[in-house]
Amino acid sequence: MRPIIQSASRVASRAARRRSIVLGGTASGSSSHCSSNGAHLVHRSVLPNAPAAFVARFKASVPLPDDEEAHVDAPASASVESAAESLAQHEAEPHLDNNTSDTIKDYTAKAGTPSPWAVFDAWGAGEGIVDPLNAEEESMLSPEMVRIPTSEEDRSGIPDESDILSSYDKLLKRKSSVHFGYPYNLMYNHEELYEFMKYSINNLGDPFITSNYGVHSRQFECSVIDFFANLWKMPPDSYWGYVTTCGTEGNLHGILLARECHPDGILYSSRETHYSIFKAARYYRMDAKAIPTLPMGEIDYDALQAEIAKNRDRPVIINVNIGTTVKGAVDNLDRILRILKTLGIPRERFHIHCDGALFAMMMPFVDWAPEVSFRKPIDSIAVSGHKMLGCPMPCGIAISRKEHVKKVEQRIDYLNSVDTTIMGSRNGQAALYLWYSLRKKGLAGIKRDVVHCIETAQFLRDKLTEAGLTCRLNDLSSTVVLERPMDDKFIKRWQLACEEDIAHVVVMPNVTKLKIDKFVEELVECKEEHGRTKPVREDSPLAKLQCSSWGGNYVAPSVGDFKEDF
Repeated sequence: MRPIIQSASRVASRAARRRSIVLGGTASGSSSHCSSNGAHLVHRSVLPNAPAAFVARFKASVPLPDDEEAHVDAPASASVESAAESLAQHEAEPHLDNNTSDTIKDYTAKAGTPSPWAVFDAWGAGEGIVDPLNAEEESMLSPEMVRIPTSEEDRSGIPDESDILSSYDKLLKRKSSVHFGYPYNLMYNHEELYEFMKYSINNLGDPFITSNYGVHSRQFECSVIDFFANLWKMPPDSYWGYVTTCGTEGNLHGILLARECHPDGILYSSRETHYSIFKAARYYRMDAKAIPTLPMGEIDYDALQAEIAKNRDRPVIINVNIGTTVKGAVDNLDRILRILKTLGIPRERFHIHCDGALFAMMMPFVDWAPEVSFRKPIDSIAVSGHKMLGCPMPCGIAISRKEHVKKVEQRIDYLNSVDTTIMGSRNGQAALYLWYSLRKKGLAGIKRDVVHCIETAQFLRDKLTEAGLTCRLNDLSSTVVLERPMDDKFIKRWQLACEEDIAHVVVMPNVTKLKIDKFVEELVECKEEHGRTKPVREDSPLAKLQCSSWGGNYVAPSVGDFKEDF
């Protein structure tokens, strides 16, 4: 039996030959061309009167039959009618890959979804809301059905793997279409890289020192590191970094470097910091201070200054949040640096790590945003790769000053490299996927995504306010914080992240205005049926959400005439 799974490039090239034969052309020359992302297109000059759907990219999801050579001998004078008939026959065939339609639509044509890639919606993340699974499909994913059999007799009572995976694919489509609460960009298309999934690409060891293991993607990883070093204004030859498994690993590495540079230092970070920072403090047995926050989620600068002043005899390690987890608040780096200067803390006595999981990727593209870069006295930045940029696997980037890494570097003869990272074996696929995304998007593409997120978040905030619901949106943020819905089913349906009596929506490139309209409509229905959440205590997150220090529409401040009032 022929294998069902074939490499993407082989399938694409064979599909191109099939299209060429059907249209009476050749597989090269004017009959076809490649788009910027490598997808094959049929040139309009071959079939000028054909509908747009026909000349769009033809996705080959079924292998050609073994007697494909017989098709090569087909007459080159095939008529337009037979071409259309052949295409219709193909579309009627069952497709193994049901992740996307044969025609990849222009994503930019949909309202409220400006994407830099016309075809960078690989499977419909930006489309409408997908229907739930039926009972039969849900049963395919039950523990009993997905269990691993230990004998042929045991196998007889469970469904085939293909049926299980088909239901799983539908489930993921469904869940992804109502994905509102977590900061993952689902708008991506890496089909050109599917060919490389057959290789065990491992970047074990240091990114800049090649080991004896030859199946790696270090050249791509170093290119990604160079991109971010340039984005955050690092001079050449002054930085070190690597592609991590996620933002948490980047934080673990950044705080590890801080502890090695200042073994007796105290770690200061706000109470609304991501849990990985305090996890690092526990792992490394560091003294840590959880500083109170202002109502909008920024660190309380006066409390920070007072706490540092009480411990002047010990080095200062500060985690600066470039976007807090729940409220998307950005700590004011310049104000923190002024505090250190006011207290007379010399540069050699403080270390600053920036947790920028989402917003460190966004802020360089926001006009008039405060600069977070290594031109200022900071020491490391961690960012997630699967959040703003988009990637099918969790990943991230950690960048630090080169001199700090020397403190953790150890020579490993087994690798013929040095150990400088948290992990030993490292996913080389992630570096390749990040490189591909950066090359395809470029600075202009990333900026368009960032502008979309911020503007669409403002649209959501305004819609919620018009509906009479309590909500807030921080400056520089795409995270809309709102009162927690009373119905848990609604929360789970839209996958909202909650903290006590509040919830949030993180607007990413795959969140559209059409989806927001549906979300708000259902939320209003939820409010009418189940009521509204009340603050669980006087200082609860919802109570702080109603605080006037946020400003904005909730408290509707009176704005008087200057001459009359003064």
